[in-house]
Amino acid sequence: QVQLVESGGGLVQPGGSLRLSCSFSGFTSDAYAIGWFRQAPGKEREGISCVDGTDGSTYYLDSVKGRSTISRDNDKNTVYLQINSLKPADTAVYYCNNLGGNWPRGQGTQVTVAS
Repeated sequence: QVQLVESGGGLVQPGGSLRLSCSFSGFTSDAYAIGWFRQAPGKEREGISCVDGTDGSTYYLDSVKGRSTISRDNDKNTVYLQINSLKPADTAVYYCNNLGGNWPRGQGTQVTVAS
């Protein structure tokens, strides 16, 4: 059974940085692309970045492109998302999942950007 555990969120001032971690289990580590999603209060969930399981190719939503880096360590079964220059608009609960978002959801990690 797939399990996802997100961590690394917190309260940060505008302009700050965070590195989010997604620890996964229940599947061969390089078998699937993994994506990061976020959902702010009253808004739809949006996919902001993903990384392929084997070739490491990446994708970024325009709103985070240029200030985010996604990476994965298949030996540690972990996917990371580094976000720099954080803005209040980045405030949301961040989740990882497969590209369809249909694995059992983890608890997410809250990111709050405020001064």
